[in-house]
Amino acid sequence: MLQRFIELGEGYSDLYELIEIANSNQHRLAHLMALHTTVGAKKMTSLSVVLQPTNPGEFQALYICREGIPNPHIMPNKRFELFQNLADKLGKKIIEIEVKNSKQFAEKDLYFQYLIGILRLNNYIPPLR
Repeated sequence: MLQRFIELGEGYSDLYELIEIANSNQHRLAHLMALHTTVGAKKMTSLSVVLQPTNPGEFQALYICREGIPNPHIMPNKRFELFQNLADKLGKKIIEIEVKNSKQFAEKDLYFQYLIGILRLNNYIPPLR
C-alpha cells in the first residue's frame, strides 16, 4: 500500500479545496485531522483529510494544509470553524494530535514519513502490507 501526503498549501484559500475534497469524496472519507504543533513561538495547526485507500491500486491519499492555521484552542479562528462545520456536516469527529513541526526535519518528505508513522502506530491508517 502506498500512503502519501499531498500538500495543498498552508490553509488560506487552499482550505476551501481541502473542504471540497472531503465533500466530494464522502464515500471514501476516513478521517478529518488537526495536527497541532509549535513553530517558533507560535502554536499552529495543520488540517488534514484522510481518504480510504483506492481499490484497486492500494493508494491512500492524505491531503494536508500544513502549519498555516493558528491553534484553535489558543486563538479561535474562522478557518478552523469552517473545518469543524465540515466535520459536523459529514458526521465525523476531528482527530487532534500533537506533533513535531516540519522545520525540525531536513526535508518535507521526512516530515510526512514521520506523520505517516504516527498515524500507523495509532491505527488511523493501515500498516504497510
